[in-house]
Amino acid sequence: MRAVLLLLLLPTNALKLTRRGLAPATSAAALAIAPNLALAKENTNVKDGVTYKKINPIQFVAALGDPTAKAGTGAQDWGIWRADPGPRGVRLQGFEQLSKKGKATAGWAFDGNDWWLEEHGLIMEQPDPLPAGKYVVTGAREVTTVLDVAKDGGWTLRDGSLYDVTHLPCRSARYTPPPGGACSPASAAPKDFPVTPGAAMPGVAGCAKQDYAVLFIVGVEDKAATAAATAAASL
Repeated sequence: MRAVLLLLLLPTNALKLTRRGLAPATSAAALAIAPNLALAKENTNVKDGVTYKKINPIQFVAALGDPTAKAGTGAQDWGIWRADPGPRGVRLQGFEQLSKKGKATAGWAFDGNDWWLEEHGLIMEQPDPLPAGKYVVTGAREVTTVLDVAKDGGWTLRDGSLYDVTHLPCRSARYTPPPGGACSPASAAPKDFPVTPGAAMPGVAGCAKQDYAVLFIVGVEDKAATAAATAAASL
């Protein structure tokens, strides 16, 4: 698997590794994701009959589950941000204007009954549902591996646990009102931010809160290439 990920991560000077997406990664930063990748002996992006392709810039998974688990269910409730939601977010101080307009400058719509915050106190857009598929994920620490998401919501990591592929500095939570109640970013306290890496997101008065782990997606299955290779092998 190391060889697959080595190919996906190069060239390192073009791969954005942080959710902020403010600067290109250096070689050292890329190796920090998976420090042993440089030891790969094969030059291939195929593993177990599946072909993978690098994505750049990276994408982001909002995941729920036991941090110690390497497999589970419920991925139908996970989300994906295909664009970095941080720079597209709105500061708490800008909530009044966001509420009046109903949309952020970046174009996403605000839903007062289902909204998200990140670790710096920025109001984020909702993620899209995570489609079934195979993803190369990492937490930018020691483990980079394949996440396999089934159509029924089952999920499996080839290596490591959910915690191992969680990017700890990125914190995300979803806030919703109780039945018949109200829940607003106006009640969030700016003093509660930024949030310590790995810590829970702060509660907001009147809101139910659900914390999500954030995973980086650095590669995905190339279904066309996989199908072509399978067909060629059958000849």
